[in-house]
Amino acid sequence: MGQDQTKQQIEKGLQLYQSNQTEKALQVWMKVLEKSSDLMGRFRVLGCLVTAHSEMGRYKEMLKFAVVQIDTARELEDADFLLESYLNLARSNEKLCEFHKTISYCKTCLGLPGTRAGAQLGGQVSLSMGNAFLGLSVFQKALESFEKALRYAHNNDDAMLECRVCCSLGSFYAQVKDYEKALFFPCKAAELVNDYGKGWSLKYRAMSQYHMAVAYRLLGHLGSAMECCEESMKIALQHGDRPLQALCLLCFADIHRSRGDLETAFPRYDSAMSIMTEIGNRLGQVQALLGVAKCWVARKTLDKALDVIERAQDLAEEVGNKQRAAAGTAGACREVPRVCGGDGALLRPVWRVHRREEQPAAGPALLPHLPPQVPAKQRDPELSQLPPLIHEAWLCVTPGSRCGLPPRRSCSFSTAHWRPIYSWGSCQHVVTTARALGPAHGCSPGPSSPPCLFVLCSS
Repeated sequence: MGQDQTKQQIEKGLQLYQSNQTEKALQVWMKVLEKSSDLMGRFRVLGCLVTAHSEMGRYKEMLKFAVVQIDTARELEDADFLLESYLNLARSNEKLCEFHKTISYCKTCLGLPGTRAGAQLGGQVSLSMGNAFLGLSVFQKALESFEKALRYAHNNDDAMLECRVCCSLGSFYAQVKDYEKALFFPCKAAELVNDYGKGWSLKYRAMSQYHMAVAYRLLGHLGSAMECCEESMKIALQHGDRPLQALCLLCFADIHRSRGDLETAFPRYDSAMSIMTEIGNRLGQVQALLGVAKCWVARKTLDKALDVIERAQDLAEEVGNKQRAAAGTAGACREVPRVCGGDGALLRPVWRVHRREEQPAAGPALLPHLPPQVPAKQRDPELSQLPPLIHEAWLCVTPGSRCGLPPRRSCSFSTAHWRPIYSWGSCQHVVTTARALGPAHGCSPGPSSPPCLFVLCSS
């Protein structure tokens, strides 16, 4: 297949893709990849395949084509093509929640010699790097990267890039709990779509509507959240955008949970979880699991809630985002003191155990009653790497259930500074500076009251 025929077939595939005949477009492009000997054409068709698989949620295939594109760029010996291919590799790893790899490839892009593509793609590199830092909850660096991407967009009059950055800033401010700004930036993105987006893909409108829905829900405007999410979902279904469909299902579930309609929320969390597992969005899986956990807490089914929370924590640690699991766990546990004390049922502590070799410094008189130190092989080395936030979990037990605690849980907790923060005794005794527990937390202080364990985990 020669150069002219290659170009014609690529354009044919683009026309099919834009008319939502995605599978036919992929067949045309794959045929070009198999038969064309034109390196420029092969590079371009690989870029089309990367984009198409990204929007379909086929992230592993996206990564595969990005790697092949880098090899093609090296054969072409062109710095512009090399920059573009490394950016696609960074995006592929970003979608697979391999955030450290994303940052590494973005730095490779920024370290390439100055090229024509550098001025055009520098903003996209900064945006991808910002998304990766946000995925790791490194908020300051994420914000710096987003601001840099926004400057690129303004300097180059790139409204499309500005729209994407505004959506990412909406996600950023939602995570840092500045909900007014979390709404402002997606609204700005929606304005850009209305003003400049006549020739754009509808995915930009869908993306801005989704982020608006998230912000509206966090602000308590559930009707507006539902309207925006429905519009986003409609476009996602029309274009076969599986990743956005999963996010919309998650948002629908959160809206129904906020309304107290748990029966409707559960199946939507399950559907979102299914798609996110299929496409490999592990951070999305964490969000879905934490939503399910909050539903179980609302139903006062605490054992199930904490089982789900532990799954979410494991996934978040696997991704490298300990703060999302930590913050989500704290949020899910916030209701525990209110609901755990009535029947004296056991509520397991969420965090894994971490202790130093040395015994903790002497404390109040109740310290001699602490359970034995956990064996070294069972200690979790990861706790000290949790972000510098304070997370609380409460454990209400009957006097007879103390010996029934799992061995892994039956030990002293400590901070990263090795201060003991463990209390075993009646609720008026706490070894930390935290307030003592009382009747509002499901426990009644006094010698005859059930003993309570208060655990405060902080790095």
